[in-house]
Amino acid sequence: MNKPKEIEVKTLYDFQNLVDNKHFSISQAIVTSILSNLKTRKKNVHVLSVKRLEENTVFDITLERDNFSETLKENLKYFEDREMYEECVEIDKAIKTLNKPKPVK
Repeated sequence: MNKPKEIEVKTLYDFQNLVDNKHFSISQAIVTSILSNLKTRKKNVHVLSVKRLEENTVFDITLERDNFSETLKENLKYFEDREMYEECVEIDKAIKTLNKPKPVK
């Protein structure tokens, strides 16, 4: 597992602006974390750390494994917009893997 990306912002408002403007670095960090944790058994995965410089605090963003597929689908379009087709293929493969029916025990 790779260490999640850390984004530095002055205030929480600055981070909210990045989210509202769909800043690609956030999407990229989330997708990278999901792809590197596809085989995890953990229920929640740490996908991003946000360091708020003004308050000198860090908060971590986690994602439930059950939401991996939907989150990858939501972020795929940002990779398509940037014509990052190799990454798109990797994301699509991961979505298909995640959506395979689990074997009955």
